[in-house]
Amino acid sequence: MNFCSSCGASQVRDSTQDTLSVPLVDDESTTLETPITPGEGSPDVDVLLVNSGPSIGARFEVGSSDVAVGRLVSSDIFLDDVTVSRSHARFVRTDSGRLAVQDAGSLNGTYVNHVRVDEKILDSGDEIQIGKFKLIYLAARDR
Repeated sequence: MNFCSSCGASQVRDSTQDTLSVPLVDDESTTLETPITPGEGSPDVDVLLVNSGPSIGARFEVGSSDVAVGRLVSSDIFLDDVTVSRSHARFVRTDSGRLAVQDAGSLNGTYVNHVRVDEKILDSGDEIQIGKFKLIYLAARDR
C-alpha cells in the first residue's frame, strides 16, 4: 500500500473510478500525484494546475472570460512572488474557443514548454512558466 508523503493518507487505487493522474514535481524533485476526475466541475472549464512553485497543487479554473495573472492582489490568478510581474500575463479565448496565453510585457517573460513567448495558443498538457511558478494546462475537452 502507498501513502502520501505530505499527509500520510493511504493511496488506494479504485479501478471502478475513471481518474487521470497528473504528476506534479515540487522543488525537491519528488513526484506527487493529484487525481483529476473527468467531468469534475463544469465541462466547459479549462484547468491550470500549479506544478512547481510556492503554491504547488493549487488549481485555477479558466472559463470563457479573460483571466489576468500577476502579483497584484486584484489579479484573477494571484501569484505572490517577486519573480512575477504585477501584471504578468493573460489567458484569453481565441475566436475558435481555444485558450491562449499572452505576456503582458513582464520583466521575466512567459514561457510555454520552456520557450519564451509573447502569445501562444495552448494545447492540453502544455507547461506555462510565470516567474518561478510552473502551471500545467488541462483542456476541458477537445476544441
